[in-house]
Parts: sequence; C-alpha cells; structure tokens
Amino acid sequence: MPPSFAHQITKYDPADRDEHGYYNGAEDTVSDHGPVEAAYLEAIAAFARAAGIHTLAIREPQITGFVNFGLEEPIEGHGLAGLFPPDLTGYYDGAEVSLPVALELVRAMLRDHGAWCRLEREDTFTIHVGWDQSLYVSSDRPCDAAVAQTRELGLFAQPITASPYAADLEEPEVTEAADEDFWERVRAELASPQTLLLEETYVRNATRWHNLTESNLDTVRSVLGPRALLTIWPGLSPDVDAVLAALPADASMDVVWEEANGTIRHVTIDETDHQLATLVAGAKAACSLPLILDERHPLFHAALPDSDGVLRARW
Repeated sequence: MPPSFAHQITKYDPADRDEHGYYNGAEDTVSDHGPVEAAYLEAIAAFARAAGIHTLAIREPQITGFVNFGLEEPIEGHGLAGLFPPDLTGYYDGAEVSLPVALELVRAMLRDHGAWCRLEREDTFTIHVGWDQSLYVSSDRPCDAAVAQTRELGLFAQPITASPYAADLEEPEVTEAADEDFWERVRAELASPQTLLLEETYVRNATRWHNLTESNLDTVRSVLGPRALLTIWPGLSPDVDAVLAALPADASMDVVWEEANGTIRHVTIDETDHQLATLVAGAKAACSLPLILDERHPLFHAALPDSDGVLRARW
C-alpha cells in the first residue's frame, strides 16, 4: 500500500489563493537559492526524521533532454556534480542514497538544474518535487511534529490525498525483462549474420549506443547500467550519404553514426541544425531514428531485471 499521510509543502500562503486555487501573492516561482530553499530542505529533513528515514532509493531518474521545461536554465552536470561522477555512475533507478545526498538532489530539482527523480523508501516514504517550488511528502505515519516545524520555518504544509507526482504503476511502458530468453532472441538475430544497434537508456534522456555483433554481445552485456532500458535496432547502414539525404526537413531525429575508430556517437537534430555533415564526416556507417514514439519501431524493447530476475525498473 502507498503511504497514507501526504502533504504539499510550499512557500505560498493559502490566503493568497483565489477561489480557483490560483496563487496571487508576491512569492516568486523559482528558488531563491537562499533561506527559503534552505527551509524547504529542513522541512524535508524533519519529515524524514519523523518517519525514521536515513536512506532513500532513487526512482525514475532523468536529466534534461532535447526539450527543457524548467523555469531556470539547466546547468552543466545537471546539478549532480559532486554527488555523482560525470558519467553518472550511481545515479540510476533503484540506487540507494543517504538522506544528505537525497536533500542535495531535492536542491538541484528546486533549482531546475536538469536532474529529476522520485525519492522513495518502499511503501513507507516518498518525496516528489513538482512545478513552481511545490514539494510533496508522503509517509506511512502522521509526522505531526514535522508539519509543525514546517510552519515554524515559514512554509505551508497542506494535507492532500496523494502526490500528483506519484508513480503511475498501472500501465508501465515496458513490461518485458531483458532476461536470458531476450538475449537468445538477440543472439539469433545476430546469427544472420548481421550487426545490430543497441540503444541503452541508463537514465531518462541519457543514452549509450553499442554496435552489437556475435563476438562482442557478452562483453556489451557486462557493461550495461542497472535497470537500463534496452532498445534493439537494425544495424547501421554503410551508405552514410543516403542516410543524410533521407533526413526529413521538418522533423527532429536521432542520428547515430560509427566513427572511423569504431566509436558510436549520436546527436538529436531538428530543422535548424546545420552542423550534422561536419559531425559525421568520415563516418563508417550511420542511421536515423524518429523521436515520435508512434513512429519508433525497434526490433526488441526490454528493461534489465535485478540480479534476482525481478523487473523493478519503471519505464
């Protein structure tokens, strides 16, 4: 069962809302990067202490993608610098972090630095960051002292039925596990013989690309990130000029290519991008993939299960 006691924590006085719930007061909708932000973090810490929480799991982590909807500009490193290495090792679905690290993740989300995730403790405690400096905390216990402390900090803790940012577990996008049966299907496809392209999404909006062959399949499997979303595409085309010529003039696309040294690179382009020919100069092979979900038709689509074989990743 999900946590029963949920609160919305904001700096917005309910007295300054109209009959439709719209805020008409003077508070800004971005973080002050100062005392108000610190109050938010202390309020979250108070709820965590009241619930006996010392660690939290990162769920559905993401970074800024091709389109950014934040009110502030994202920064290099997505606000994760100092918390995780530049390659984001340790920032993945299911990763356990200490409460201090969780609070720094909340800070980065409040500042729209580019990272976003849910923070959870199984069915007992959750933290979500929403739009316009709204925080949502849910616990399996009342946490009355934390509510009182939040008010003392100058913030407003309003009881709600549930967080609007709670995970929707009813209809997951991906239900197939990348288990041994999945890999046998991939291996059979490679036996044609041919190469395949593996798109490894290890964090939402962050991908690594792998050129798959019969000989390197096991090696690639050994370096995939925990709970990664795996999408198998037909192999790259050696006719790079034809791939570029077929790009639509009015659509955004992923373009993937293999450099002369074997490195696989990719870039997301739109109709305003005029640097692609320079980027792919000298490429051995390439392909283009649509961004619109209804137009994407991979060969296989699955997510890595945990070591016990259970698929817990949310995609």
